[in-house]
Amino acid sequence: MRNLLAPGRSASGPAAPGGPSRRPGRAVVALTAGVTCCLGLAALAQAQQETREDTAARAAVAGADLERRAAADAASRSLDRVSATAPSAPVSPSAATPSASATTTAAAAPDTTRSPAPRKRPARPADPAPVAGLTKAQMANAKVIVRTGRAMGVPRRGLVIAVATAMQESNLYNVASGVLPESQEYPHQGVGWDHDSVGLFQQRASSGWGEVGQLMDPAFATRQFLAALQQIPGWRDLPLTVAAQAVQISAYPDLYAQHERRATQVVDAHLAAVK
Repeated sequence: MRNLLAPGRSASGPAAPGGPSRRPGRAVVALTAGVTCCLGLAALAQAQQETREDTAARAAVAGADLERRAAADAASRSLDRVSATAPSAPVSPSAATPSASATTTAAAAPDTTRSPAPRKRPARPADPAPVAGLTKAQMANAKVIVRTGRAMGVPRRGLVIAVATAMQESNLYNVASGVLPESQEYPHQGVGWDHDSVGLFQQRASSGWGEVGQLMDPAFATRQFLAALQQIPGWRDLPLTVAAQAVQISAYPDLYAQHERRATQVVDAHLAAVK
């Protein structure tokens, strides 16, 4: 063994000069990687430190700005309060304390913030259905007779006499006259030929009952008939046909009686509708 080694060199000593050199091993690669990693970590730590410092600086600037704004806002509000509370002129006790009359007026003033509730109109009575075999037009004419008589204060008996008379004279239609063309210029529901007689009660202008145009008005004709009826002494106690004949002076005085029952039904129907 000793004979194989060079003289003066041990087995574990370095190689002789000019002998074969060792190539870089894994230790060199590991050392290089470690150095590189350390440098990267140092750079990352420095970047994080710079970021934290930048964030802290921005927060400090923002806080200072908020403090300046709060101080300015507080100062402006303080000025507003001072200007609002400072009186512009001295107020006398009499002006500061409202008088009793002013207080009374203010208390008595109506509340105009609410609009008054609309007044409810009374319900209009409905017209009764036709009775006693009459048409709607006939019932409407009877209604005029009843309402006109009520307005004059005529009792029920007078209304029955008036309706029965109109049933006999015109069949409860507002009739014009073929003899008087003027009468046909007014609203009418038929044309008759009994001389110059017109209207519900076939009254004649030539006999002094009124003008033709007036007699063609059912309300006016009714007032004329009832006014004449009330001039008959004891008319309330007279038989219907006698009372009607005393006003109409008809050539057929007994024909009015046949309408008394139907006239009573019509009058009662209208009176019930207005109660």
